[in-house]
Amino acid sequence: MLNPCDTDFVTRLAGDLPEGTLSSPEPRHLEEPRGRWTGQAGVLARPRTTGEVAAIVRACAAARVGVVPYGGGTGLVGGQIMVRGASPLLLSLERMSALRGVWPDENAMVVEAGMVLADVQAEAEKVGRLFPLSLASEGSCRIGGNLAANAGGTAVLRYGNARDLCLGLEAVLPDGSIFNGLTRLRKDNAGYDLRHLLIGSEGTLGVITAASLKLFPQPAARVVALLSVPSPATALELLALCGERAAGMVSAFELIHRMGIDFLAETGFDLRAPFDPVPEWLVLLELELPVGLEPEVTMATVYEAGAGAGLVTDGVIATSEAQAAAIWALRETIPLANRKVGAVSSHDISLPLSAIPGFIEEAPRTIASLGAFRVNCFGHLGDGNLHWNVFPETGHTKAEHEGVRDEVKRVVHDLVHGLGGSVAAEHGVGRLKVSDLARYADPGKLAAMRAIKAALDPAGIMNPGAVLG
Repeated sequence: MLNPCDTDFVTRLAGDLPEGTLSSPEPRHLEEPRGRWTGQAGVLARPRTTGEVAAIVRACAAARVGVVPYGGGTGLVGGQIMVRGASPLLLSLERMSALRGVWPDENAMVVEAGMVLADVQAEAEKVGRLFPLSLASEGSCRIGGNLAANAGGTAVLRYGNARDLCLGLEAVLPDGSIFNGLTRLRKDNAGYDLRHLLIGSEGTLGVITAASLKLFPQPAARVVALLSVPSPATALELLALCGERAAGMVSAFELIHRMGIDFLAETGFDLRAPFDPVPEWLVLLELELPVGLEPEVTMATVYEAGAGAGLVTDGVIATSEAQAAAIWALRETIPLANRKVGAVSSHDISLPLSAIPGFIEEAPRTIASLGAFRVNCFGHLGDGNLHWNVFPETGHTKAEHEGVRDEVKRVVHDLVHGLGGSVAAEHGVGRLKVSDLARYADPGKLAAMRAIKAALDPAGIMNPGAVLG
């Protein structure tokens, strides 16, 4: 049983910390992007050093007070919001945003967990390097939260998830001890890899305070195209063709359904796809090229091969940065339009690539008996991650379908699980999907997770209620 973060505890803690470290949380700290929940917290802690983080966690462990780590607040599964239970301490790393070092020749940098992702990218660019993690929320999400959730984004196909971009971590463990693992080594098999245990644990096993990150050479050129494809199945064939004709150069391969473009118009965004009429299925393809290849010529070669094989029926190749940005804006704004329309149920899922066409065909039939819906399907086809979101028909609201929300989610997730997929692809489990993890996870995995949690956090103070409930 946890104790509340009450006035007495806050007063005692304040005496051990620099003035100004503790304050009342602002409304933004207690809200999540989709407005589903409002959180609670007895106090907001904003430490400036790893030592201060350790002191805070140590005090919370002694008093059995819950700790909810807070990054940029952009998570979509409620991992940063605690609604029920004894009021926790909310631990924000926003003041820990320093660049600790960069080694361009090693393709490595060390940053504190509170650095905004866009700033991480900018620091890499200053030394002629690329940090490739890229998300729609990169202007506000923080690298510690990206690692805690093992964020994905648009470049996973070429560079991997956040996990794959991390060489080492510094973290405060649930007893307040500090794990000093900021190695820049590419090979280190000296025992268990605690880095990979903490990455993706969503703050339930400790607080990431700094990270050693992989950098990459900047590509000599980028080129973006928006292509019309007959179906998701042909899109997958096109992906395979790209792997043959542009091996190692495909940095993004995004599938977009016409419904997403329609939603942009419906919700007042001044963005238009460069097709009339808009085809049912589009692919956003981005290539990153080395020195010696002409971007437009290389993309044209891929386009012509795809068209010759019947995999592409039309397309636009960006000839300037502005045109490339306009194409990407279509893709990146769809989630904002979704929020304006109001989803009955949203699904962040991943599937084996070969199962995706069958899922896209079958899933609407699985929910047809529950009501009349519109489906907006889009996502990172290159790594099998779809955002398959269910919306009310035109003229209706999500509130009218509130009674079937859980059933819609269940039948969709059952189908995903039956096809060998995951119902928590890139946004994690948080608090939203605790019951899903219990329903679909392998029993052996769940038992091991609970054993790890009990061993590292026996009092259960770290992000209580998240992931394992």
